[in-house]
Amino acid sequence: MSVDDVPPTPANVSAAVPLGSSVIPIINKLQDIFAQLGSQSTIALPQVAVVGSQSSGKSSVLEALVGRDFLPRGNDICTRRPLVLQLVQTKPRSDGGSDDEWGEFLHLPSGKRIYDFSEIRREIEAETNRLSGENKGVSDNPIRLKICSPNVLDISLVDLPGITKVPVGDQPSDIEARIRTMILSYIKKPNCLILAVTPANSDLTNSDALQIAGNADPDGNRTIGVITKLDIMDRGTDARKHLLGKTIPLRLGYVGVVNRSQEDILMNRSIKDALIAEEKFFLSRPAYSGLSDRLGVPQLAKKLNQVLVQHIKALLPNLKSRISNALFATAKEYESYGEIKESRAGQGALLLNFLTKYCEAYSSTLEGNSKEMSTSELSGGARIHYIFQSVFVKSLEEVDPCEDLTNDDIRTAIQNATGPRSALFVPDVPFEVLVRRQISRLLDPSLQCARFIFDELIRISHQCMMSELQHFPVLQKRMDEVVGNFLWEGLEPSQAMIRDIIEMEMDYINTSHPNFIGGTKAVEVAMQQVKSSRIPHPVARPKDTVEPEKTASSASQVKSRSFLGRQPNGIVTDQGVQAAADAEKSAPAGNTSWSGFSSIFRGSESGQAASKNNLLNKQFGEAAQDEYQNLSTIYLKEPPSVLRSSENHSEQETVEIKITKLLLKSYYDIVRKNIEDLVPKAIMHFLVNYSKRELHNVFIEKLYRENLIEELLKEPDEIAIKRKRTQETLRILQQANRTLEELPLEAESVEKGGYRIGSEPKHEESTMYTASPSARRSRTDSNGYGRLHM
Repeated sequence: MSVDDVPPTPANVSAAVPLGSSVIPIINKLQDIFAQLGSQSTIALPQVAVVGSQSSGKSSVLEALVGRDFLPRGNDICTRRPLVLQLVQTKPRSDGGSDDEWGEFLHLPSGKRIYDFSEIRREIEAETNRLSGENKGVSDNPIRLKICSPNVLDISLVDLPGITKVPVGDQPSDIEARIRTMILSYIKKPNCLILAVTPANSDLTNSDALQIAGNADPDGNRTIGVITKLDIMDRGTDARKHLLGKTIPLRLGYVGVVNRSQEDILMNRSIKDALIAEEKFFLSRPAYSGLSDRLGVPQLAKKLNQVLVQHIKALLPNLKSRISNALFATAKEYESYGEIKESRAGQGALLLNFLTKYCEAYSSTLEGNSKEMSTSELSGGARIHYIFQSVFVKSLEEVDPCEDLTNDDIRTAIQNATGPRSALFVPDVPFEVLVRRQISRLLDPSLQCARFIFDELIRISHQCMMSELQHFPVLQKRMDEVVGNFLWEGLEPSQAMIRDIIEMEMDYINTSHPNFIGGTKAVEVAMQQVKSSRIPHPVARPKDTVEPEKTASSASQVKSRSFLGRQPNGIVTDQGVQAAADAEKSAPAGNTSWSGFSSIFRGSESGQAASKNNLLNKQFGEAAQDEYQNLSTIYLKEPPSVLRSSENHSEQETVEIKITKLLLKSYYDIVRKNIEDLVPKAIMHFLVNYSKRELHNVFIEKLYRENLIEELLKEPDEIAIKRKRTQETLRILQQANRTLEELPLEAESVEKGGYRIGSEPKHEESTMYTASPSARRSRTDSNGYGRLHM
């Protein structure tokens, strides 16, 4: 093409078939949509980020792509906020008017078009100063600009601040680290293509742009290299080796351009003239022969358009999935906030719905009908059953009724029950005293069981709080208070009933219970235990002893009868033995137990013999009184303030203790079974089932009042803000989802392993000078897909 022909603009390079007309505008729309969310947006869209050091020519490249001067310029840092630049190709006006190119800022009123590109520059400077200050400060809050023109291809770019090393103005001392962090926040995302701009008059291996791009894209799969200012390289040098990827290989290759010089800018040389001069420069340099597809701004625009289109198509499935998932999650979050009713009737219905749903959830949890039943642990009514059977009943079964009663305690109780007399039989008074004492021990665990169930119901009440109630803290707090007070009111009659049950058991000791062992059986068992524990000792029989049968019988009679008639000094008189023998003869034949225990503890008339013996002793004492008057006086020691029974137990006392223990255990087991049955029934009746039946009525009485509805349904300010923000996010995601549905259905393949850019040739060193175009397209650059080395 002659230099006198129409200059090559980015649009007319491929005017026949507009590239990217299907997907890039969709991405631009999505950018505008998600820009409404600001920093809250979590959807990363495909884009091209322009990085480079300060004064590397980034602004000149962007202006050349647009074909107009619109960016701030100066000797110091100019780009101080990210500039999201959307280039939208439009159809030229048929009348050839000059108003077919314009810009739109997203921060300005919608639809406001700026046709004067000098005004666009001033707006960029003003918006930058508004957030970043006027003294070279930087900000990561982007400016969004859309430029519509028939002379551009559809491209979306992000112009990032240039990498600087020396702070100026108000810039902090760590300005370089801050800018690098800002750049990395864009280019580290896999959806972002990197346009790394490096001036030709600097060492490519030390390029700041390629170095930071290598940190984010170490394989060079997403990076396009741009070598600027090719016209100011030293004479005798060229960038051919760089453009072929021999120095630092990049999969997407390099493009070389010639920027306008500072003199051209000061002389107001148009970009159109600069593009003509650029083409003339490349045609006049034999070193760049055969590299036409890698030279010039038009080729850069075409390459960016093609790469971006294929990049978008490769990411579309994942993008659709992410937007769909975000839409679902946001809709669910918004639903969790519940509905807001403005009318009083609507608020009342909402409150009633909350109360009813809560009571249904409470009842279902207790009955085991909850839809959210856990499979990993016991919950609800199952925990109540566990407390009754595995905690309460099991604990009572493991208790020994005599574990805190020693033999001395029982013997002391028996002796105290006899008063000043010696016991002829085991008295019933100590049995009743001791058994009441043991029954009273069942009160504390029974009350504790009721408290456990109360705590469990409180726990269930907290679990039944719906997620919607979290957004009405006043209502949730009041419901929690009502439930707590209501359950506490149910606990009181449960505990009162438990106390009554224990007191009833203590008030009437029913020794006629069919399961009670009874006194006769207890004596038999006790005597058997004593007999089995006795160790026989053989004794030599004197010659003058009586017959063995008679001796054994007499000894047995003395031992057994001594239990029935015993003096305080332990001496058994002949009269006592004779009385016991008479009682034994009158007993039914074959009954080896004592007739005195036909009932549990019944007295006998056999004590008359002891009375006669006392009368004889009295007469003997009066006869001998005169004989002892001449003896000296004997003084007794005063008894101690605390008297205890002797440590040594006689055989009779051992039998008495065993009988008492047998009776205690037998009756305690009867009472324990009653308690194990009645206490859970009392708790279920007065607390658990009562709460299920009456909770809804209590809610209606306490909360469903006209003067309370507005207060109960009042949301905190932060909840209202979250609701509004979630609603706006939902609206934006729905809009984005509808925008994605506008994509055409035609299938366009993306080659695996990298981007295939149209018919772009792959070159090999200097053989490209003479190779035919078809031959050049058939070859591949052996180093074009190598790893990026910094």
